[in-house]
Amino acid sequence: MTQRLRAQVACMVATLVLSLPAALAAATLVVGPGQGLAQVLQNAAEGDTIELLPGDYRGEVAVIVQKRLVLRGVGARPVLHADGRHAEGKAILVVRDGDITIENLEFRGARVPDGNGAGIRFEKGRLRVRRCAFIDNENGILTANFGDAEMTVEDSEFGPAPPGKRLPHLLYVGRIARFTLSGSRLHGGQSGHLVKSRARENHVRYNQLVDGPGGRAAYELEFPNGGVAFVIGNVIGQTAQTTNPALLSFGAEGAADDREQALVMAHNTLITSGVRPGVFVHLHQARLQREVSTHYVNNLSLGFGVGELGLADITQGNFTATTSVLRDAATGDYALGSAYWLRGRGVDPGTARGVPLAPQAEFTPPAGTRPVAPRTRWSPGAYQE
Repeated sequence: MTQRLRAQVACMVATLVLSLPAALAAATLVVGPGQGLAQVLQNAAEGDTIELLPGDYRGEVAVIVQKRLVLRGVGARPVLHADGRHAEGKAILVVRDGDITIENLEFRGARVPDGNGAGIRFEKGRLRVRRCAFIDNENGILTANFGDAEMTVEDSEFGPAPPGKRLPHLLYVGRIARFTLSGSRLHGGQSGHLVKSRARENHVRYNQLVDGPGGRAAYELEFPNGGVAFVIGNVIGQTAQTTNPALLSFGAEGAADDREQALVMAHNTLITSGVRPGVFVHLHQARLQREVSTHYVNNLSLGFGVGELGLADITQGNFTATTSVLRDAATGDYALGSAYWLRGRGVDPGTARGVPLAPQAEFTPPAGTRPVAPRTRWSPGAYQE
């Protein structure tokens, strides 16, 4: 082979290697408890997958600096205990930037000096959280305020919050572009909220946001700066010990910017307990100082409470009743009783802002969803089966 031909072949090989998809060059790194998770993360390359073996990871806090990475627990869910440590004074795990996926991990006991310790602190980029649990943290997940960031949380559990803390929100989303929450259970709040989101666009679908025994959260779901919020197919419930009568609050702190303002609610079951009147939805339109587009269809409001007039519009399939219409609310079975007259009394959900409102899934405990078959008749509330 001539020198010129060898050079041509070498050039072709180099070009081929550089053109290979990054996924083909990515590695899978395996780490067990006590084996230095932070060091493994520091040495990982772009696009790698890090698999955590089952067990307890104590004080192994870390920062993810890669632009692309998957961090995944394998088998029985590994547990990351803060044990008094934190990364950068922020969290058990800090996600700096990039396109990051975190799956099948449990985060426990996050505490930091300023009281905002999180299981995960998400700062920038895109974050996907799947099948994770956040227990006894000052915040389960806390995000920064970068306007182009996006976060999706699926099939995860949050709570209970630690007692005696200032504002232990289970899930606190800053002023990011888009937030999606689905198939997740949030419960056991204290003086903070179950979900608080300042995102410009929000999709909250098929979750169980029910504070439950011992819970005394303020809001179950809050959008303090409004935005565009699609709230579809959720069970949202407060206890008699709540520190605020509103289940869902929209715009309490006014608009943070020139964002659109719209609240779309379809097929939710809203439950307030106790003798003090609850507020199913508190819309702070005066504080937002702009018109809020609202759309309520096939919602079911249960208990002693008041709310937006649209939630009582039976022509749009919205009904008010007591928890006696449910199969067994005391045990967490929020489906309609089999013989109850509300079955099939909903309307065609249609669309709002171009988004289909017919539920495609239902929450199933402990976390996750099951599909809902297409149908011609709909019932109000979060459950069709």
